[in-house]
Amino acid sequence: MKVIPAIDLLDGKVVRLHEGRRDRVTVFHDAPWELVRGFADAGAERVHVVDLEGAFSGRAGHDDHIRRILAASPVPVQVGGGIRDLAAVEAVFAAGAERVVLGTSAVKHAAFVEDACRRYPGRIIVAVDARDGVVAIEGWVEASDVTAVELGRRAAGWGAAGLLYTDISRDGTHAGPNLAATVALAEAIARAAASHPPGMPRCEVIASGGVASLDDVRALAAAGIAAAVVGRALYDGRFLLADAIAAARAAAPPHAMSEAPC
Repeated sequence: MKVIPAIDLLDGKVVRLHEGRRDRVTVFHDAPWELVRGFADAGAERVHVVDLEGAFSGRAGHDDHIRRILAASPVPVQVGGGIRDLAAVEAVFAAGAERVVLGTSAVKHAAFVEDACRRYPGRIIVAVDARDGVVAIEGWVEASDVTAVELGRRAAGWGAAGLLYTDISRDGTHAGPNLAATVALAEAIARAAASHPPGMPRCEVIASGGVASLDDVRALAAAGIAAAVVGRALYDGRFLLADAIAAARAAAPPHAMSEAPC
């Protein structure tokens, strides 16, 4: 299982929110581009960057910061937050991102996200942000009428490279990930893969939200989850990234269920 460190940007700083709420923010760093080298040195294979201003407003708010992060990173970077049309997707790729994360648009403008998945096979991740099993949109402040599993199946059918699953109620709380819901999503995607055309990109389930200990990392890895995004626990010093990577490798089964073709 990959352990992916997160850089969440708000007002030009690296922050973490509590349960996705903008009024409950903790600032951790003033120069986000300085973090990526340390992540790579610790063994990270990928870095996750979110423009929270873009997620809340629907418009990119940290273009310069993201370009500096991409230029400084020795490992691939996936970028999300406020990317709502193909021009924005293309701009992020042109700046050097390996993958683009799309969230609100997957519910509100599904045709755009489906088109993006087909134009950029293996490079689009769909964010499945849920509270009580229902997908939340617009920076997690609005509830949709779509369930997490339903959106995940749709995205996998479009050819998404991955599903970034976040239980909003656990994000930034140190409460532990929602293992049961994450595994249920991965199992649903694996079952749906049987009906997909041959040659469709593999679709990984990426856990996010609430990881607070190495035991949490081990539990996700042992359950066969392909990757996990870790943020606040790293910044709070609850464990070292290198230790989390080692724990994930030791606990992972030979074949993760979320690696089934989809």
